[in-house]
Amino acid sequence: MNKIILSMASLMIILGACTNQTPKTVQPMTDNKLLKPFETPYGVPPFDQIKTEDYLPAFDSAIAEKRREIEAIVSNSEPATFENTIEALEYAGSTLERVSGVFFNLNESNHSEEMEAISMEVSPKVTALEDEIFMNDALFQRVKTVFETTDTTGWNHEKKMLLTKTYKHFVRGGANLNPNDKQKLQEINKKLSLLSIKFESNILKETNNYSLVIENEADLAGLPESVKIAAAEEAKARGLENKWVFTIQKPSLIPFLTYAENRNLREQMFKAYTTKGDHNDSLDNKALVVEIVNLRLEKAKLLGYPTFAHYALEESMAKTPERANELVTNVLKRAAERAKKELVELQKLADSEKAGIKIEPWDWWFYAEKLRKQQYDLSEEELRPYFKLENVRNGMFDVATKLYGITFRKNTELPVMDAEAEAFDVLNSKGDVIAILYSDYYPRSSKRAGAWMTAYRKQQRDAQGNNIIPIISQTTNFTKATADKPSLLSMDEVETLFHEFGHCLHGMMSNCNYQSLSGTDVPRDFVELPSQIMENWATEPEVMKTYAKHYQTGEVIPDELIAKMQRSSTFNQGFVATEFVAAAALDMYWHSIEEPFSGNVNEFETKVLAEAGLIPQIVVRYRSTYYSHIFGGGYAAGYYSYLWTAVLDADAFGAFQETSLFDQATAQSFLHNILSQGGTWEADQMWMKFRGRQPKIDYYLKRQGLE
Repeated sequence: MNKIILSMASLMIILGACTNQTPKTVQPMTDNKLLKPFETPYGVPPFDQIKTEDYLPAFDSAIAEKRREIEAIVSNSEPATFENTIEALEYAGSTLERVSGVFFNLNESNHSEEMEAISMEVSPKVTALEDEIFMNDALFQRVKTVFETTDTTGWNHEKKMLLTKTYKHFVRGGANLNPNDKQKLQEINKKLSLLSIKFESNILKETNNYSLVIENEADLAGLPESVKIAAAEEAKARGLENKWVFTIQKPSLIPFLTYAENRNLREQMFKAYTTKGDHNDSLDNKALVVEIVNLRLEKAKLLGYPTFAHYALEESMAKTPERANELVTNVLKRAAERAKKELVELQKLADSEKAGIKIEPWDWWFYAEKLRKQQYDLSEEELRPYFKLENVRNGMFDVATKLYGITFRKNTELPVMDAEAEAFDVLNSKGDVIAILYSDYYPRSSKRAGAWMTAYRKQQRDAQGNNIIPIISQTTNFTKATADKPSLLSMDEVETLFHEFGHCLHGMMSNCNYQSLSGTDVPRDFVELPSQIMENWATEPEVMKTYAKHYQTGEVIPDELIAKMQRSSTFNQGFVATEFVAAAALDMYWHSIEEPFSGNVNEFETKVLAEAGLIPQIVVRYRSTYYSHIFGGGYAAGYYSYLWTAVLDADAFGAFQETSLFDQATAQSFLHNILSQGGTWEADQMWMKFRGRQPKIDYYLKRQGLE
C-alpha cells in the first residue's frame, strides 16, 4: 500500500512545464507512424521509429478525426439507440487513444524539454475536446433518450453498465449546466490540466537538481559497501572522480537515511526530500496547490456538490467523504498510538548510546534499523543479497502461473521504450499470447519518481467482435546493478514489484468488450485490490524459497532469516501506518474545504495534521508541495483508497489463508469475479461475488499489528 501507482485511470497525468519552445511539426503526415495502426508484432508501439515531431500533428489529426466521428453520431437522422449512440461513442477516437497511449506514457518515463512543450500544447486541446463532447446538448439528448427509454431487460451486465456509466459521465461532465456555467467549467478544466503539468514538472526538476556530493570518505561511515559503490559510480557518471554522489531518488535516499552515521548529512538529505516544491523560487508549488484546490472546489459547486471530496467519491465504493474519513480516523488513531510507543523505544536506544540527541524525523530510519537489528538480529542489507531482480521477477511470474495458469516468454524482438527495459509475451495455458508486458526498472533523469502500471493499449473487442490484446507496462525506480553486483532489491522494492505486477494482472487478465470498462477502469478505492493482494505472496515462505536465492552462491534463503522476517513483520508499523494514513487525511482535508482557501499552505498542513494526531517526529509521506498523487495525478480526494483496499486485500488474501496459498477454486473465483471483469459490475457486487460477505477490517489490523 505504500507504493506510487498510476494505472490507466490516471493516464492523463502529464509531466511538463511552461516553456517558450515550439516543437517543429515538419514531419509529413503520410510518414507519421502514430496515425495508422502500428505495423509491429501484436501492434506494440514502434518506439524506435516514433519521432518527437510526430506528436503534435498526430494529436491535431486524431482530435479532428474524433470530432468528425462525434458529429456523425449527432447528425444521425435515425432515432437514438444503444448501437448508434452509446456504442458509437465507445468506438470513436481510436486514433486519439493510440496517440495518447504512447505520448502520455513516454512523457512520464522519457521526459524532455520538447516533450514538456508538447504536453503544454496538447493537454488543453485534449481537455477541451472532452468538455466539448460532454457538454454537447444534442449528443447528450441522444444519450439521455437511450438511458431513459430503453428496455434493458435481457441485456447482459456489461451493456447495462456501459449505458449507465456513459450517462453519468455526461452529467458529471457538465451536460446539465446552463451555457454560462458550461463555459466556466471548460475554463476550470483547462486551467487544472495546465496546473497539474506545471506541478509535476517542478517536482521532477527539483529531484534532478539536488545531489549530495561527498568528498571525505569518513562521511560515508555506516553505509553498506554496496551503497558506497553505487554512489561512487553515480559520481563517476557525472565526471566526479574519487567522490560519492547521493540523490533524493528513493534507491539512494532511503539507504542513506537508514545507515549513514553522519547525522548532519542525514538531516540535509531528509530536508532536501521533504522540502521539494517549497523553496519560494521558480519551482515552488505552494501557489499551485492553492489554485488547484480552489478550482476543484469551484468545479464541484458548479456541478452541485458541497466539496470536491463529495464530487470525487460519488462513484467510489466509499460513496461519501464521511465513510472514507471514518476509516482514516480509526486507523490513524491506532497507528499514532503505536508510533508514540515506538518513539519511546528509539529514544531509549539513542540515550543508551549516549548520542545526546532528541529523535528527529531524519533519525527515525537510522535508529529503527538499529533497533530491528538489536531486537530481531535482522537488517535490510542481510536480506538484499537474496533479492536479485531477475530472480524476484521470475518468482513473481511463477506465482501468476500457479494461480492463473499463464506463462511469460521474454521477447527480444519487440521494440522497447528504453535500452534497459524488457518485453514479455504473456501466454495462456493453450499457448496463445493474451497480452504484452513491458518492464522498465531503473531510475533515469527523464523518468519521474515512484512506480506505476499503465497501458499502451487496453484490452477490448472491436466492432466486429475481435479481441484486442492489452499492451501493459510496469515502471519502477529500483537500485541499479553496479560493476561487481547485479541489481539487488530491498524488501520494500520486492513488494513494490509484486504490487505493480498485480495492477498488470488486472490489465492483462481483462476479458471485456468495451475498453472504457476494461482492465483497471474501476473505482479508485477498488483499483488497488489486485495490486495490494499480490504483495502478500511476496513474503510467504513457500514463495520466497522460489526466488530468494543468494546472488553469489545460489543458496536459498535460510529458514532462520525467513523466521526473523516473520517475527519482525509488524516492527515499526506504527511509523509506517502513521505517515501513510496521515497523507490520506491531508488529501481529504484539502478537498473538503467549503470556501476558497487563501491561507498559508504550510501552516494549514501543519495544523490539520497535528489535529489528526501526527507527532512532530514523523513527517507525512507526501507533503502538499510534492503530493503528486493528488495535485499531479488522479488521486484527488482518493489517496484514502490505498487504506480502503488494504482492508479489502487483507480480507481477500484471508480467503487463501483459509484454504491454501494457491487454492485453485479461490484463485479462479478471484480471476473470474474481479481480475477479468474490469468495471463491468459495481465494485461492491464484484467483492460480494468473490467473498460472499461484506469486508472485515480484522485481517488488516492483525497483519499490521494494530489490533
